[in-house]
Amino acid sequence: MTQTMTSPTSSHSDTTSDASSADDFILTPPAVFPYKEQQLTARARITEQMASRILMLDGAMGTQIQTYKLEESDYRGERFADIDQDVRGNNDLLVLTQPQMIKDIHHDHLLAGADIIETNTFNGTRLSMADYDMQYLVPELNKTAAKIAREAADEFTAKTPEKPRFVAGVVGPTSRTCSISPDVNDPAFRNITFDELVLNYREATLCLIEGGVDLILIETIFDTLNAKAAIFAITGVFEDIGFELPIMISGTITDASGRTLSGQTAEAFYNSIRHAKPLSVGFNCALGADALRPHIQTLSNIADTYVSAHPNAGLPNEFGEYDETAEETAALLEGFAKAGILNIVGGCCGTTPEHIRHIADMVANYPPRAIPEIAPACRLSGLEPFNITPDSLFVNVGERTNVTGSKKFLRLIKTEAYTEALDVARDQVEGGAQIVDINMDEGMLDSKQAMIHFVNLVSGEPDISRVPLMIDSSKWDIIEEGLKRTQGKSVVNSISLKEGHAEFVERAKLCMRYGAAIIVMAFDEDGQADTYERKIEISKRSYDVLVNEVGFPSEDIIFDPNIFAVATGITEHNNYGADFINATKWITDNLPNAMVSGGVSNVSFSFRGNPIREAINSVFLYHAIKNGLTMGIVNPSMLEVYDDIPIEAREAIEDVMLNRNQGESGQDATERLMTIAENYQDGGKKKDSTVDMSWREGTVEERIAHALVKGITTFIEEDTKEAWEKYPKPLEVIEGPLMDGMNIVGDLFGAGKMFLPQVVKSARVMKQSVAWLNPYIEAEKVEGEVKGKVLMATVKGDVHDIGKNIVGVVLGCNGYDILDLGVMVPCETILDTAIKEKVDIIGLSGLITPSLDEMVYVAKQMQERGMTLPLMIGGATTSKAHTAVKVEPQYKNDAVIYVSDASRSVGVVTKLLSKEHRQGLIDETREEYIKVRERLAKRQPKAAKLTYAESVEGGFQYDWDNYTPPVPNQLGQVILDDYPIDKLLPYIDWTPFFISWGLAGKYPKILQDEVVGEAARDLFDNAQNLMQKMIDEKLIIAKGVFKIAPAKRTGADTISVYDKSPTDGGQPTHTFEHLRQQSDKASGKPNFSLADFISPLENSDDYIGGFTVSIVGTEDLAEKYKAAGDDYNAIMVQALSDRLAEAFAEHLHERVRKDYWGYQADETLTNDELIKEKYVGIRPAPGYPACPEHTEKGKLFDWLGTVEAIGTTLTESFAMWPASSVSGFYYSHPESEYFNVGKIGRDQLEDYAKRKEWDIKTAEKWLNPNLA
Repeated sequence: MTQTMTSPTSSHSDTTSDASSADDFILTPPAVFPYKEQQLTARARITEQMASRILMLDGAMGTQIQTYKLEESDYRGERFADIDQDVRGNNDLLVLTQPQMIKDIHHDHLLAGADIIETNTFNGTRLSMADYDMQYLVPELNKTAAKIAREAADEFTAKTPEKPRFVAGVVGPTSRTCSISPDVNDPAFRNITFDELVLNYREATLCLIEGGVDLILIETIFDTLNAKAAIFAITGVFEDIGFELPIMISGTITDASGRTLSGQTAEAFYNSIRHAKPLSVGFNCALGADALRPHIQTLSNIADTYVSAHPNAGLPNEFGEYDETAEETAALLEGFAKAGILNIVGGCCGTTPEHIRHIADMVANYPPRAIPEIAPACRLSGLEPFNITPDSLFVNVGERTNVTGSKKFLRLIKTEAYTEALDVARDQVEGGAQIVDINMDEGMLDSKQAMIHFVNLVSGEPDISRVPLMIDSSKWDIIEEGLKRTQGKSVVNSISLKEGHAEFVERAKLCMRYGAAIIVMAFDEDGQADTYERKIEISKRSYDVLVNEVGFPSEDIIFDPNIFAVATGITEHNNYGADFINATKWITDNLPNAMVSGGVSNVSFSFRGNPIREAINSVFLYHAIKNGLTMGIVNPSMLEVYDDIPIEAREAIEDVMLNRNQGESGQDATERLMTIAENYQDGGKKKDSTVDMSWREGTVEERIAHALVKGITTFIEEDTKEAWEKYPKPLEVIEGPLMDGMNIVGDLFGAGKMFLPQVVKSARVMKQSVAWLNPYIEAEKVEGEVKGKVLMATVKGDVHDIGKNIVGVVLGCNGYDILDLGVMVPCETILDTAIKEKVDIIGLSGLITPSLDEMVYVAKQMQERGMTLPLMIGGATTSKAHTAVKVEPQYKNDAVIYVSDASRSVGVVTKLLSKEHRQGLIDETREEYIKVRERLAKRQPKAAKLTYAESVEGGFQYDWDNYTPPVPNQLGQVILDDYPIDKLLPYIDWTPFFISWGLAGKYPKILQDEVVGEAARDLFDNAQNLMQKMIDEKLIIAKGVFKIAPAKRTGADTISVYDKSPTDGGQPTHTFEHLRQQSDKASGKPNFSLADFISPLENSDDYIGGFTVSIVGTEDLAEKYKAAGDDYNAIMVQALSDRLAEAFAEHLHERVRKDYWGYQADETLTNDELIKEKYVGIRPAPGYPACPEHTEKGKLFDWLGTVEAIGTTLTESFAMWPASSVSGFYYSHPESEYFNVGKIGRDQLEDYAKRKEWDIKTAEKWLNPNLA
């Protein structure tokens, strides 16, 4: 599958370079790599040589070119004799105009003893060639340079096969710096972006490989972020072409400071690039051998790979020439060889073949450096290294550069006071933060732009950027923008299984390619882990996927098993502290090298505003660190020294934290801590033990208020009776003194003077009072006066529900009927249930930033449906401003009320359900929101990408007039009922099967693996036996259906399927609507749509296919094994069925290509080639990147007759059942390819809605992930 890359988004912090868009990049791999067979063995051949000797690189190409004293005409040659621009100095051009000269220079170095020669492509990118207006030559220059070097190397290898020669494809640094501003007045400005560099490096790499290089050399790196872009591009190429070459990486220490130009030390540089798993790492250029030695020594000590050095011939003299002789350079490098710190050595500026000869003669006398055993550790970096080893102390992650956690920082970012915002970051580093967390997730911010701008600024502040960054966001695209601007090795916060296995794997792989460690949250598809069992279950599953399936370094995995607030007063929460601490110990003991982190201040959230919060944080950290907590997001100023905490307080906190001594009530420890917290509130003084009863002397209203605030139930029935006698109606007691008291509670809670457990106690007092009043309310009840029913839900995509649960407790204690739908609740379920259950109010909750968009969508749908229910909005990321600006304007039929915290919910609900107070609250809120909207300036919309019309015009162009679509051998529906499973066995991809069981390695090599081979063989034998049993006893059945029919492209993105050929009077039976890529591509690639691959011609017959395959019986069989206590075989059945379904899809596609359709009748692909999608044609599936809109699957099933044919069905979310099922389309066009639609514009959304006959709301719902 080829990779399609879009041009980067420009901003005031990043300016897109003209050089990147001057011509069309060549980014698609060629059909054939002529030297592939040789390249596949390159790593084995070169490592075999390095096992026994120090290998020689060549010397300086530029130095040798200078000896030829070339003039302008020599550079031009015949081909470029008449061009307008001067090209003298364009050394890379010489591979076209003076190829023999370049080959002679290679020849001289090989003759001198070079084992590895470098291609003449130091400036072989469009960025560099733009200096000569020769960007268009880049593909040819790289391919030609590689071929010249290849021919020279092969000639010498043929002469002395025992000493093979290798070609290193050189990837230079370009003249731009990705992490440094070229404008001292604008430190956030960049004249190049990561994405532009990736495009440049990808093109160069593809062409070098096509030209025949054995390895890729990223050299003379003065900005590590440029190198990371090169690594990202190169690893992307490897992924796309299906094989890898070794990578050599060589940085440049620019001066006596011992740092790169972008400020990194040698060890920080290595930490930043080691994710490339390079064949070698080293330094070259800028310095002579004597000055370079300490930095090579550093690499030799820390690198678990080979080490290279190719220094200059000393430093240049006043004329820019190098005076150090070959003998002098060799003598200096002999010190390196004697010290055993070299594996590869050569020369840079000023070195000649004579230098190489002397160095080669010298190193022949010394053995190569032995690669040291380096213990696994998380090795991060800013400008300086930061290694976390088992001996490291607790790691403090600075939390104040987080807009969701710091009101001050949010204000600074919103007002663009970036100098002060940088001071916040600087203060954290000076205060001891070893990592700085940066989060810009806020509903009223342009979060992506804020992340870009601030990280760019931080990069220019050495006293901040010396430490690693933690890129923190709930939105993946914002995390990526941060990673693209961080030269060091940072930490991603966070990824999880919440959105499923596939997305988790994809993002983990990207984190590896960006070179980042990861925080993995304890979430999965079923929600957030809130118990010990769930925390360790999700952590184990995540670890197994990362380590065994993705190949992610275990030492770079940091788990966050979710720290929740203790002492909430809710019994179900009592074990939150102990569960986290115990899960931390389990992870430390059972998941090798993995670390544990968490947001420490969460644990004391119930006591915000009280000094005891610092003590709670300290006690928690004491126990968590003892049990293996590696790091935490913590404000050091919010910690008290553990031993300084008074013993009574410390024991009370530990009782709560470890859930002990809770008594019969389940809340004894919590009650004790609350009492002690009150003492802390009073400066730690002990209160008089005499009970103050003076409050009983007040009015009944004052007494009720006091009882509510203090949670005293002793006199509440007595006081309620007195109030009932005083007020005309019992309901007025609730709406009067009881609500007044609860409003005081709300104010105290909001000010941090009351805590959650106290609020729950207040609610219980109120419930007791309401219970006393209820008989009188019932007796006086008139029609319409009923107790309210409140529907509550955490919106789709969000699994946080603690706040919602607390609101439910408080409202429930007040006698309201609570209908809690739980977490991850789709909009349709919320609204349908609200109507069906006749609820009075809808309450939406959410904690993560994406929930804000979902709340807006729910409000829109309520308006669309004509609903007339109040809507309450609450949760950590919600705000009055967001509710006023984004939510309330979408819903005008009734009230939209922002509820800031749990205690206020009772007051709001009671007023909304009160005839007297309802309208007043609504009017007051609406007036307030109008003022909020007037106060907040509306942001300008971002510039649009291509219009939909432009994307259609720039779609895949094909000469349809001269194309004859292949005619299928068989048209119509084919049902494969009870398909022979033994025919599927050869098509099984066994590697994922072993991964699912925690065994790392590719099949079949894994069966002979020294470490896991025995276990793998045993598992494989068991799998084979069970597979045979399932086949012999027909315990499972393979069913499939497919259809091939005439088709025509009948719209820009519409395909119609016909009952017979349209040229023979056929009529359309179904239409499939597709989406088109809509981006301005620097690559020049088309904006693809699946519709592009079907002929639009009236007089041409084209065809399309579709299929569904399922393995039936899996679930029942697995349940039988479970019931018998045989979990092993229950899991085995499911794992085998998944493999069989995928194998069935692969096998059926092959039969269609070779037999039923027959357009590849002579195809002879191996199973490995099938797995790598080497076949002609594609089989894209609805819901996947090329056709991401799921409802088309319904039409596919209808067209195929899937349900009737094989019984496979679709859920309301268009998931297939049975679970072991695969479906999709068949395309035969020889140039059809897989692609990712990505983001689309409003114009395409409206067009799609029109084609689907949807209203725009429905379209927004189904296409939301693709909306720009």
